[in-house]
Amino acid sequence: MTIGAMLSFWIFLAVVFAVIEGATMQLTTGWFALGAIVSFFCVLFGVTQFSTQVIIFFSVSIITLIFTRPLLKKYLVKKRQPTNADRCIGKTAVVTETIDNIDAKGEVKVLGQTWTARSADGEVFNEGEYVKVDSIDGVKLIVSKI
Repeated sequence: MTIGAMLSFWIFLAVVFAVIEGATMQLTTGWFALGAIVSFFCVLFGVTQFSTQVIIFFSVSIITLIFTRPLLKKYLVKKRQPTNADRCIGKTAVVTETIDNIDAKGEVKVLGQTWTARSADGEVFNEGEYVKVDSIDGVKLIVSKI
């Protein structure tokens, strides 16, 4: 492989990994883009053996991934902040208006508050029945049979 082809290969690989990282923001492929850039510079400085370039690529990528990903995740990935509404999950609620997903109606009362509710599996719940709160979807509680 010629020097020009090797340089082109490593730049192409760096761009591909950078685009994937930019599209997903999962903090996984950015390090491989960095490894490709380092391999590109190795070619510029005279490392012409392709197998050595590949070893440098993987070494730089894996070492930077291991040592920097936990730090970046800690500072860049925001954790979900629980809200008071999360207190409802797992609680028992009483149906105050028939829950019918097809008619898009239904209400429950839980922890002293009335919430719009939908059935997790499409089952209809009648007024006065007790249900369990499974999750929250926007401003609606998703409930199921106890």
